[in-house]
Amino acid sequence: MNSPAISLRSAILLTLGLLTQASLLAADKVTMGFVYVGPKDDYGYNQAHSEGCAGVQKLPWVKGIEEASVPETTAVQETMRNMINLDKATLIFPTSFGYFDPHILRVAKQYPKVQFLHCGGLYTEGKHPANVGSYFGYIDEAVYVAGIVAGHTSKSGKLGFIAAKPIPQVLRNINAFAIGARSAKPGVTVQVIFTGDWSMPVKEAEAATSLINQGIDVLTCHVDSPKVILETAERRGAYVCGYHADGSKLAPKGYLTGAEWNWSTVYTQYAESVKAGKSLAAGTIPHLVRGGLKEGFVKCSPYGPAVSPAAKAAAEAAKAQFLAGDMVIFKGPLKDNTGKEILAAGAVYKQQDLALESMGWLVDGVLGSTKN
Repeated sequence: MNSPAISLRSAILLTLGLLTQASLLAADKVTMGFVYVGPKDDYGYNQAHSEGCAGVQKLPWVKGIEEASVPETTAVQETMRNMINLDKATLIFPTSFGYFDPHILRVAKQYPKVQFLHCGGLYTEGKHPANVGSYFGYIDEAVYVAGIVAGHTSKSGKLGFIAAKPIPQVLRNINAFAIGARSAKPGVTVQVIFTGDWSMPVKEAEAATSLINQGIDVLTCHVDSPKVILETAERRGAYVCGYHADGSKLAPKGYLTGAEWNWSTVYTQYAESVKAGKSLAAGTIPHLVRGGLKEGFVKCSPYGPAVSPAAKAAAEAAKAQFLAGDMVIFKGPLKDNTGKEILAAGAVYKQQDLALESMGWLVDGVLGSTKN
C-alpha cells in the first residue's frame, strides 16, 4: 500500500504533467481574427471571407474570431486590439481595402509579434511594418470565364457592368469580362456604370434598371454585395453573372455563372505556416501572396439553367487553359476604348505583372470612362 506522501507526490507530478500537456496544446492552437466592413450574409465580399473563416476552422487546431460591419475608421483599430488583447489572436485578417492605411499600419507597429494580412493591398518593403502582408486572388480569371458565358448568352450583344469605383482591381475585372465576352462574340459591348462606393444599394438598383431599360440583357458587377443587382435582373427577366460568392439562389432563372473567392484555401495555407513557426517578419511567409484558378484561390460558380452547351464548352476550355497555366487574358494587340495602344502584337501582361495592379484604362468595347 502506497504511503500518503508517495500518493501526494504522484498526484502533484500527474497534475504538472497535465498542465504541461495543456500548455503545449494551447501553444499549438492558432487563433485567427477576421474583420469585415459589412454583414456576413451579403452574398458578396464579406460573405466570401466569412465562408473562408468557416473553411479554415475545419482544422481542429484553428480558432476563428469574426467581427462584422466594422467601418473603415478608427473603429477597426479598436476591433483589432480587442482581438489581440482579449481573444489572443496572433493572426489578423482585416479584409476591407480601406483598413490598410492608416489603420493596419498603425496597429501593426504596436503589436510586432502579431501578423496582419490585408486583402488586396500592396506591401512595400522598407516602408511598411515587417509583420504586415498582402494576399489576393486573380479573380479576373473567373470573371473572364463569366464573360465568355455572357457573350454566348446575350441576344442583344449588349452587356452591363455595375461597379463601385474605377480603381485598378475593378478596372481589371471590367476589362477581363469584356475580353472574355468579345472572344465569344466579337461585336459585344459592355456598358459600365460606377456608383461611387462599395455599398450603394439604391444606386445599384437604379443602375441595373437603367441598363436593362437600354436593352442590355446580361448584367454583372463589382460591388461589395451583388444582392440588389441579382434580384433586379431576375425580376426584370435579364441574365446575370455573380461576383464574390454564389448568388444563384437570388436569381434561379437568370443566373448564368459567377466569379467566386475561395478564401479557405488561402487561410488554411497561412494557418499551417504559422503552426509551423513561420512568420512575415522572419521572411518565411511571403509578404505578397497571389493565386488564381490553378492555385485554388478563386473558382467559378456552377452554370445556371439558361447556359447553352456551346457556352459551357467554351467556358470549360478556357478554365482548362487557366488550370494548365497557359491562358493569358491581357495580350496584344490591345487598345483602350479611346484607341490608344495598350499592348502591341505579341506583347503580354501576365498575371504576376504589377502593371495590372496599377491599371488605369478600359479596353476597346467597354462603354464608359475611368473619370467617373
